[in-house]
This record gives sequence, C-alpha cells and structure tokens, in this order.
Amino acid sequence: MKTGIRRIEEVADGIRMFELAPLDGTPLPHYTPGAHIDVHLPAGLVRQYSLCGRPQQSDAYVIAVQNDAASRGGSRAMHALQVGDTLRIEGPRNHFPLAHDARHSVLLAGGIGITPLLSMAERLAQTQASFELHYCVRNRKRAAFLDRLDALDLRGRCTLYTDDAPADARMDFARVVRDPPPGSHLYVCGPSGFMDHALDAAKQAGWVDSHLHREYFSAPTADTRDNTPTAHAFTVRLARSGKVVRVSERETVVQALAAHGVRIETSCEQGVCGTCLTRVLAGDPEHRDLYLTDDERARNDQFLPCCSRSRSDELVLDL
Repeated sequence: MKTGIRRIEEVADGIRMFELAPLDGTPLPHYTPGAHIDVHLPAGLVRQYSLCGRPQQSDAYVIAVQNDAASRGGSRAMHALQVGDTLRIEGPRNHFPLAHDARHSVLLAGGIGITPLLSMAERLAQTQASFELHYCVRNRKRAAFLDRLDALDLRGRCTLYTDDAPADARMDFARVVRDPPPGSHLYVCGPSGFMDHALDAAKQAGWVDSHLHREYFSAPTADTRDNTPTAHAFTVRLARSGKVVRVSERETVVQALAAHGVRIETSCEQGVCGTCLTRVLAGDPEHRDLYLTDDERARNDQFLPCCSRSRSDELVLDL
C-alpha cells in the first residue's frame, strides 16, 4: 500500500513520530495493540515499526522512530524523510499481542520500546483491565509521548525511570516482577540488554515462560571480521514435495530454498519478527532467533529459517 507522510513531530530527543496516510484515502485495515507494519525505504531497505497510534483511527498509521547511530540504516533513512514523501507499507501484522486471559498485565518499556506498549496500555485502560506500565529512559528528554502517558486514563498506572536519577529511584527489575498475581502476563520491549535483564529477573521470580512476551527490534550483530564459518552444512527435506536442498555454511535456509525456487515469506531476516516461522517435522534445529520462547525452542517443532540452522545432518520441514 502506498502512503504519504502527513505529519512529522519530534516527540523526544532523537525520536520522531510519523503519521502515514493512504494516498487514495481508503480506510486502513484495523489492527490490535502490539502490531507493526513493514516500511519500504529508499535503497531497498525494509524495516518493521510498531504502530503506536490509536487502533480505532482508520485514516492514518502512527509510528515513532529513534535516530540510532548504531542502526543498519533504517532510522537514518526515516529521519531524512519529509512531510509529503511517499512510502510503501505492508501489514499490519501482530506477533506481540495482548493475552486475552490475563488477569493482570505488567508492561516494561526501554527507550523506543514504548511504542507497542503505549497502545497496549491505552487499550487496557479502555477496557478497565488491571495493568501497570514501567518506562525506562536515559533522561527525561528522551522520554516519548509523555502527554499521552499523563492522560487521565493512564495517570497513576505509569512509572517513568531515568538513568540519571538517584540509585534508589531507578528501575529495580527484581522488585517490579516479584510475586506476580495469579494469571499475570509480562510484556517487554526495548534494547536487547534491557530485555534480557527483565526476562532473567522474571524467570528468577518464578514467572511461567508462556506468560512472558517480548518483542526485539533487531538481533545482535555477529562479529564476522575473520570470515570464519560459524555453522556446518546440512540438508533440508521438504515433506510435501520430497525435494532435498543442501544449505551451505555461508547461506541461510531461506536463501538456499530460494535458489531452488522455494520462497518463504520473510520480513526482518534476523529472527525477530516471526514472519517466516516454519514447522519442523524431523531433525534438531539450532535456534538462533529472538522470537521463540524457551519452551517453544525446547519442543523443536518449529524454527525461523531466516537465521536458524540445524544441529542434525537433515531437517524435514512442512513445506
């Protein structure tokens, strides 16, 4: 779908909000909190951005992008855009939905990770559900959407933490996740280190893995300066057609299959978004994604072929 940038607003230091409206004026597809869209940028870049507007709005999608110096180019490309520029988008998709059976929800946002959790908080407030939102930033100038967080329906349920505050006023993960009420669900989004710390604290506090929900923005960058292979070759057998494809040390399963005319839909190509999730019928996957939970990985009945590989000599896929 072709959209035009209708509005750009600086919502915090280094963070811009973009309002994308369809060029033909048709209503946009509805989405649920936690959803994202794929944005096609110049030079062939495709990036995923969480929708942080209000889902009932049908004339525009709202995303927010942090200008990250360590990014792979997507944030710089977004921050170079101006009102009136056009962008092709796909979606929305939701791999980070709210659990409908949650009796209480704990939302933990780090930096730009506030984007999906803001929509979640507003939805939970609208339905009078039990929840709390904890938002961590470097300093108050880096906190986005403070006006919405201070709205009447969210006031008192959101706590802002800054890294420059006194030690006793900073985020204490162990305290926040301690003694979860029965039926609680935890949602975490932000930088990888923030998320790992939060999830580790939750597991130590006894949270059930199926009640831990996360959304990573990107996978850690691997150090490949010595160009040494980090995996062995293996074969993939496609159960429906019987086709057997060899995957070399230096290509992904997605790339190997594409070279033989088998296309798997991908988006992030980093094991973050879950778009390419594929059923495994036999074999031992080597999970390298950030999408599956520990319990899902242990079952070994699905994997993400954009990044994950095989410990066994062959994987049999439901393709």
